[in-house]
Amino acid sequence: MAPPDTASSARSGPHRPGLVRAIGRWDFTALVVNGVIGSGIFGLPAVLAGLTGAWSPLAYLLAGVGMLAIVLCHAEVASRFTEAGGPYLYAREAFGTFVGVQAGWLSFCIRVTSMGANLNIFTDYLTQILPAAGQGRGRIVTLVVVTAIVTVINVVGVRTGARTVDLFVVAKVLPLLFLVLLGLPRFSGEVLATQQVADPDWTQAILLLVFAYGGFEAALIPAGEMKDPRRDSAFALLAGTGLVAIIYMLVQATVIGVLPNAAQFPAPVAATFGVLLGPAGVTLGSLAAMLSTYAWTLGSTLNSPRILYSMGEKRELPALFGRVHPRFRTPHVAILVYAAAGLGFAAYGSFAANATLAAIVRLVTYGLVAAGLLVFRRRALEPPGFRLPMAGIIAPLALAFCVWLLSTRTFTQAWILLAMMAVGAALWLVSARGARRAAAV
Repeated sequence: MAPPDTASSARSGPHRPGLVRAIGRWDFTALVVNGVIGSGIFGLPAVLAGLTGAWSPLAYLLAGVGMLAIVLCHAEVASRFTEAGGPYLYAREAFGTFVGVQAGWLSFCIRVTSMGANLNIFTDYLTQILPAAGQGRGRIVTLVVVTAIVTVINVVGVRTGARTVDLFVVAKVLPLLFLVLLGLPRFSGEVLATQQVADPDWTQAILLLVFAYGGFEAALIPAGEMKDPRRDSAFALLAGTGLVAIIYMLVQATVIGVLPNAAQFPAPVAATFGVLLGPAGVTLGSLAAMLSTYAWTLGSTLNSPRILYSMGEKRELPALFGRVHPRFRTPHVAILVYAAAGLGFAAYGSFAANATLAAIVRLVTYGLVAAGLLVFRRRALEPPGFRLPMAGIIAPLALAFCVWLLSTRTFTQAWILLAMMAVGAALWLVSARGARRAAAV
């Protein structure tokens, strides 16, 4: 029997160090909030104002309904497992190794491209305070320094990473709440009238909000380091997502009620602070965006490498990814690979391209988890820690929501998604061939 503070594993062996179970219920909830609140809330209020005008807070509610069905499916499925892996593990157990590797590969692509997007937003906002940080070598130095800091924090230990995320979640939420407290009392019907849109595009708004609400699933990846994932998964997902939805709608209402013609401002939160507090408000808004994107990157570097760790441990990717540091007992190789890949996307890709791709691919992994719930319900398994009422209705609704949004994408976007899945399939075939050769020796 494994010691109580370590994650058990059938493959760990008597001399292999295990992962530390150090993430409690509130740490788990903080990971959910931090995984969702990143760059989106600092740019989407303007975009949504341009798409749906004065009714833009309703878009958050409509997207939230679809996302609630998805979150509920994740809540039950996650409560059935105590191992690291998240959606990769769920798809693997429900549909087999090939689909599981696909889900893991796509999840990795989502997190890496999202990290690249967030690092770019951090640099863009830092440039408003320190122009040299966003130009030439200064931009590369900024990206490298930020990536190096979050990497070291997470390699040194999961306790350090989780506690630091807790602090940053509080720090990133407070400026948004401050904006709401200052702005809602100054909500103006005249300002709201400037937000009119002649031809609202609700489909595009909801798709963008899938990106904004997305990220909660990343908190499920380090289940092997949670104290009681079967008990805490549903609580953390529902509490964290509910808090995020409330903050999003309040911030959107504040922006469109305080900032005239909000769609014209690429940094709407900073601009709204500027209306309320003057030039100092613009600086405050910029610092808040930098803090939010940095905290997201820190949390992502804590949980996302566990995808590679879990796949490497099962020998579906090179076993190197499954190594645990003998002193810090963290998956240091997976963390380093993830950080390097995220830095590469940040240096060579744009925020818009990475964010769009992440939203589309995310719908595939969400659909797999919803379908997986129906599969698990038909099997004679140990009861989950959380049992979803009316799963036979909610899971198909979540799946239909994903299929509907995917069906609205362009031909080019569909081909990019298929190309990514083809790469995942090729990697699985190479790994499987190597495993067969090793077994034959």
